[in-house]
Amino acid sequence: MKVLVTCEHGGNKIPPEYATAFKQARRILSSHRGYDIGALDLFNRFSQIADFSLVSTTSRLVVELNRSLLHPKLFSEFMQPLSTAQAEQVLLEHYYPYREKILKQVTEWVGQGFQVLHLSVHSFAPELNGKVRKADLGLLYDPKREREQFFAARWRQQLQLVQPAIKIRYNYPTKGTSDGFLTQLRRSFPKAQYAGVELEVNQKFPEGVPEEWSALQEHLTNSFNKAI
Repeated sequence: MKVLVTCEHGGNKIPPEYATAFKQARRILSSHRGYDIGALDLFNRFSQIADFSLVSTTSRLVVELNRSLLHPKLFSEFMQPLSTAQAEQVLLEHYYPYREKILKQVTEWVGQGFQVLHLSVHSFAPELNGKVRKADLGLLYDPKREREQFFAARWRQQLQLVQPAIKIRYNYPTKGTSDGFLTQLRRSFPKAQYAGVELEVNQKFPEGVPEEWSALQEHLTNSFNKAI
């Protein structure tokens, strides 16, 4: 088996050519809308045990790498004034290269006879639109794909052996079958060859006590290793 680790929302960088559009958006860029807070820390940990890893540190407000081309939020309101030609240029520079690198790697491994386990690292805001999210961690997968369901259950079991009080929910705060990059990859590769799981971590941890955040990262990577 080969382990692939990705992080689609690792940073909030704005390419210089689009800086003008974000002049008044500094606060938003620093929030959960600009990037997945803490996800880059997690990615750096998991990448050490991956056979291949890839991260984007360009803000999701430039282009949303984890949405399909037809998704209404592919581009944020800050990018809406783009012409069709400019929008296509953004896709050529940021969207397609990221996805194609991963697709190429998975295709290569599958062609060599390997099974692929893909971990996509994310985080979520503790509260959204006035609603408190009632989970510490979310494990997202497609319930119709047995390998994904089985791995998520094994990982949860390993995590709760060391942190029994941690609240883990499946397919939360969104469903694993929602529009996203892993959904596309599932359409490209059969379940015997490809399994994709998304990790969602509550941002209260990276925004909280540093020692507790560091300990959680260690528990996550150690338990992931044991679950494989």
